[in-house]
Amino acid sequence: MINRLVAVAFVALAAFASAPASAAGGAALLESNVNLKDQASLQRGAALYMNYCAGCHSLGYQRYSRTAKDLGLSEDQVMSYLNFTGAKFGEHMLSAMDPGDGEAWFGKAPPDLSLVARAKPGGPDWTYTFLKSFYVDETRPAGWNNTVLVGSSMPNVLWNLQGIQRPVYGEAQGGSAAPVSGFELAPQGSQSPAEFDRTIRDISAFLAYVGEPAALKREAYGVWVILFLAVFTLLAWLLKTEYWRDVH
Repeated sequence: MINRLVAVAFVALAAFASAPASAAGGAALLESNVNLKDQASLQRGAALYMNYCAGCHSLGYQRYSRTAKDLGLSEDQVMSYLNFTGAKFGEHMLSAMDPGDGEAWFGKAPPDLSLVARAKPGGPDWTYTFLKSFYVDETRPAGWNNTVLVGSSMPNVLWNLQGIQRPVYGEAQGGSAAPVSGFELAPQGSQSPAEFDRTIRDISAFLAYVGEPAALKREAYGVWVILFLAVFTLLAWLLKTEYWRDVH
């Protein structure tokens, strides 16, 4: 009986692991393919985030000084190109927007995004897909909607880069509203689709880094930890062999 339960649990776990990741709204997540070892991508992502996102969203757990250290930037570069609030180098990366104003303008104060890459299912894939999934919706106050976070009050702040996506609807089922099955891009923005993909990949990579800055060093230390364990295992085996030589 126990073996049967274990087998059933294993099959269920395998099915869950092999299922495609999906967002809370039911949209399948796209693969972001972020690379935290790509320092240039992280630097571009930081600049893009601070120019397009930081006006509303804070990074309350991240400091300018830590960003400079981890991303290979000087204090002058960070203060000149990433700091638009007049904060000190050692302070947190906070938005200049007052929470009360955000609530009045959007119906809800924009959330802090320090941990969004860790809190959302799919991690950076969620961020990547979300930023690609805005479409024009005149029924919404901001004029935009999103298939990943349906009813989002956030406007598409990257529309000038991406262009304007218009929804393509599928067939309605069971009397419900027709779902959005795809998008038509018209007109295209200042970037090509490939360039825009790189843009949001860089932003997603930066937010993944902010969610766990220690990951950069942890991955770098991983190789040395494995080598240490291998050497330690060899020494332990030699020591065991020496101790037990006389016993045999």
